[in-house]
Amino acid sequence: MALNLSQKQDVVAIVADVAAKAHSLVAAEYAGTTVGQMTAMRKKAREEGVFLKVVKNTLAARAVEGTEYEVAKDSLVGPLLYAFSTEEPGAAGRLIKEFAKGNDKLIAKIVVVGGTQYPASHVDVLASLPTRDQALSMLLSVLVEPATRVARVVKALGDKLEAEGQGGAAAPAAEAAPAEEAAPAAEAAAEAPAADETSSEEKPAE
Repeated sequence: MALNLSQKQDVVAIVADVAAKAHSLVAAEYAGTTVGQMTAMRKKAREEGVFLKVVKNTLAARAVEGTEYEVAKDSLVGPLLYAFSTEEPGAAGRLIKEFAKGNDKLIAKIVVVGGTQYPASHVDVLASLPTRDQALSMLLSVLVEPATRVARVVKALGDKLEAEGQGGAAAPAAEAAPAEEAAPAAEAAAEAPAADETSSEEKPAE
């Protein structure tokens, strides 16, 4: 069913608003895709933060004017399904790649990221980008690793100092033991002459 002027303007406005905020675009041929496949793809798109819509190329060309997707205007040929990633850059790529596995009629034709148009084969590259959670996990591991490394170094240093402290304390103790044992012997030796002198004094003179 053909759209009237007002409806066309609404479509252009909606797509333009999405394009102005989107992180990436994948446009794909879809002729031959069944209603069931399209319904499943639309459901997945909503879950993954992808704006998915079949739009006439003339309207899409108007909608992307003034956005980073304007670079693809001259490549908008044939019936196309537009997938804009609204939350994560790789979401549109993952969506198209996933559903293309079971539908050979779904073929990526245009990939645009950061104002640059790439060959259709780059849909695989786009799909391989980490999700937000994966990216945060990677960032966290990068931030935590230096702290973990420092903690290991500090612990190793502490263990070394503790070991050295225990070794140093044992040496004085070992030195003190012979000294303590020698003290009674020295006292006994000092008392011995005194006993001999007493005996000689008590002996009667002849």
